[in-house]
Amino acid sequence: MTATPSPVLRTTKPPPTLSVRLSRMWGGVVTALTLLLAVVWFFPLYWAVITSVKPEADTITAPPTLWPKTFDASSYTYIFQNSPIVRWYVNSVLTTAIITVLVLLLSMLCAYALSQIDFRGRRWLFWLILAGFMIPFQASLIPLFIFINKLGLVNNFLGLILPQLAAPIAVVIYKQFFDQIPPELGDAARIDGASEWRVLFGIFLPLNWSITGALAIVTFIGAWNNFLWPFIVMNDTARLTIPVGITQVQSAYGVAYAKSMATAVTAAVPTILAYLLFQRRVTEGVMATAGLK
Repeated sequence: MTATPSPVLRTTKPPPTLSVRLSRMWGGVVTALTLLLAVVWFFPLYWAVITSVKPEADTITAPPTLWPKTFDASSYTYIFQNSPIVRWYVNSVLTTAIITVLVLLLSMLCAYALSQIDFRGRRWLFWLILAGFMIPFQASLIPLFIFINKLGLVNNFLGLILPQLAAPIAVVIYKQFFDQIPPELGDAARIDGASEWRVLFGIFLPLNWSITGALAIVTFIGAWNNFLWPFIVMNDTARLTIPVGITQVQSAYGVAYAKSMATAVTAAVPTILAYLLFQRRVTEGVMATAGLK
């Protein structure tokens, strides 16, 4: 006997519903808008790099060209030989490193006290810190400069660093994370004789390394790119930071666009590397900032 094969039933795939088609269309629109925004955000960096490798005469031609006719790296050679850009880099590295470390340390200590230590006026102090969000830095710029001037810290690195140590956003973020840690962990450590310093650095900090790393990267990028306050408080060319130093790159006939762009590209390298290497940390920091309640 031979077995007769059973017929194979062929089913036709039903056409997509209206909601599925609309969802696909919306996904395509979102993708197109995302690509458009990526181009818009990337174009200034592209333009800076392209301009920096053009001959100086080609930077003022009309209409502007999106690709250099000839590549010329003399602008980079010029800024390293005829401007104190290395000194500006050293100034930026030192001040940014100090600001980043101190902002994290001071914000952590303040947040721990507000979260774990019961003292009179704690709630009012926290609301006062929150009120700092409503005061833009530009509004306090003149009184702050007068205060720093009376202290004799104008054109001084200490006067450059101190005003940037106030970071209420970092305090609030740390406090939000410290509030989520079970208090039993700290109480058990205190019963065993641990001090508040040991509780903070031995228990609370290791549990929040991820947010500390995110805040460190965001603080570093912000301090490195800060222009307004260093521009106001520093007037010695040898003590400028790299963002302010860009404005000093000129020729005998006015602004040298290729050289200015070469300086800007050189100044942007650390922040670009920091973002590429620690992109996840930067995203965590931005999401933590945006997710505050």
